[in-house]
Amino acid sequence: MSRRDLDEDDVRVRPNRRGSRPRSKDRPRHEDATIGFVTGVDRGRYTTLVDQGGSDERIVLAMKARELGRKGIIVGDRVALVGDLGGGPDALARIVRIEPRASVLRRSADDTDPVERGIVANVDQLVVVAALADPPPRPRLIDRCLVAAYDAELDPLLVLTKSDLVDPSDFVGQYAPLEVPYVVTSDRGAQFDGLENVRALLAGRVSVLVGHSGVGKSTLVNALVPTADRATGAVNDVTGRGRHTSTSAVALRLPGGGWVIDTPGIRSFGLAHVDPQRIIEHFPDLEPGTAECPRGCTHDEEECALDAWVASGAAGPAGPARLDSLRRLLRTRTAQQGD
Repeated sequence: MSRRDLDEDDVRVRPNRRGSRPRSKDRPRHEDATIGFVTGVDRGRYTTLVDQGGSDERIVLAMKARELGRKGIIVGDRVALVGDLGGGPDALARIVRIEPRASVLRRSADDTDPVERGIVANVDQLVVVAALADPPPRPRLIDRCLVAAYDAELDPLLVLTKSDLVDPSDFVGQYAPLEVPYVVTSDRGAQFDGLENVRALLAGRVSVLVGHSGVGKSTLVNALVPTADRATGAVNDVTGRGRHTSTSAVALRLPGGGWVIDTPGIRSFGLAHVDPQRIIEHFPDLEPGTAECPRGCTHDEEECALDAWVASGAAGPAGPARLDSLRRLLRTRTAQQGD
């Protein structure tokens, strides 16, 4: 028989081995899933803590379930786990759900990148670690971190390290109008001045530490959590910049209660995701003065009503300094990043 003599009746039809029942789009709810706390992320594997504070507390390694798709999981997330929750070396659970987040600290690659990248979730305090010298402080980067904290509705805290090298008074004075709480520390080998003040401000809270490389962030974490064993590095004598030592974020339990999340050193902090209009909300002493501002006012232009309102004394004696600080942060949102 030649091929020309074949017709559709000669075609062999194979039966459908998968059955005729249509595939359901409904996914299991996993209502009996166990809730865990993500303490670390490493190449698609998530270290989670199950039964926080309980007698059966254990570390469970997990992977993301396929149904989560492109949803990102970050340190600090509370997630629903199913599968092998034994916590043994060969156990691997599945993350099937991300619980609602109370807060998310985000940044973008730069001020033109519309893509937000979550850094940590469910924290309530952003600790900006900055060295007073070696390497020198970078006020613009610090300002950007403060803007990100205000946008995420986190309480900011400024920790200044290496005060044994430089008098901190002048630098602290730059942030006095912002009323950001701060702690001055110095590491002198066996003695770590200011450590107890830092402990007191972190106790009972979930805090994330950010700062550029070489400022002593990992050294501070090792002092706060002796079992952390975070890698530390020296500052490059030529560039004046620190070398990246921490390569991923990790959550560590503080001995006195609370959590601290150490993050890799940063050299930029994009704020493309931040609405400049939200920054004014974190200046409640100035916000009433915006009532007479023209529509669409950026609060950093000649027509802004804040100038006359502050000049009238309505914002109190600290009004002019507070207005300068507000506008410094507003300009930070759109200015080039740098020192």
